[in-house]
Amino acid sequence: MYQNEKQISSEKIFDGVVVKLSRDQVQLDDGSRSVREVITHPGGVCIVPVTENGEVIFVQQFRYPFRSVLTEVPAGKLEFGEDPRTCGIRELKEEVGAEAEQFTYLGCLYPTVAYDTEVIYMFMAKGLTFGEQHLDEGEFIGLKKIPLDKAYQLAMENKLPDAKTQLAIIKTYALEKGLFTEKDLPEYTF
Repeated sequence: MYQNEKQISSEKIFDGVVVKLSRDQVQLDDGSRSVREVITHPGGVCIVPVTENGEVIFVQQFRYPFRSVLTEVPAGKLEFGEDPRTCGIRELKEEVGAEAEQFTYLGCLYPTVAYDTEVIYMFMAKGLTFGEQHLDEGEFIGLKKIPLDKAYQLAMENKLPDAKTQLAIIKTYALEKGLFTEKDLPEYTF
């Protein structure tokens, strides 16, 4: 059976640029106590840009923790309290240089539920028009187009190991192949 945990105290351990870390003392249902380390993160947004030819535009960038270049759907960090749709529109323009006529909410995911508050909101973008990328300072991103069917195959074969990319591609594929419809999608209520 699940437990409710009551916070007894919280100690700030780290206050960084992107994340904050606290060590909390909690009381469990049976009265015993435990420690929880929690990363507080403002959350993020990812976008699956689908071209009129059925290709997905991916970004390729070096990810320091893994010491390698990863292929991912475009994404960005939310500012605390920022509307995810607004963030997604901005990130699509910055990273891909595109604007979309249609911006469909695919739902959200909790990438690391045991110790991180991050929530990632997923969108599909269609009806794309292109301009120039507007990358942040120190951001180096290449673009790669992959047909949606191939992207789905890569996700299923774990050749796109990024969690947000895998789930957003699988949801986009299911939507585009008629496995469910937009009315079956969660309502965007942010």
